[in-house]
Amino acid sequence: MHTILSYDNIVCIELIIKTMSTLSVPLSPELEKSVDELVASGYGSNKADVIRRAIIKVSEEKAVEEVLQAMSEPTLRGDLRKLSKKIK
Repeated sequence: MHTILSYDNIVCIELIIKTMSTLSVPLSPELEKSVDELVASGYGSNKADVIRRAIIKVSEEKAVEEVLQAMSEPTLRGDLRKLSKKIK
């Protein structure tokens, strides 16, 4: 299978590369082994891809938790004057 690169694709790839930053994160031997195993199993194409996917997953889980928490918050309904008297 051949990938055809157009000018638009190349510009898009260059923009992504230019907007990325690099972080150096120390990993314990156990974590590095886990990352290597995830790459070997095809979860990511390389170590950096696995780490990016993990960060995205944690961010998504946090967003879901925040929505669920907001949904469980009590809501105020009714006449605001009466409600404000109850709060005082």
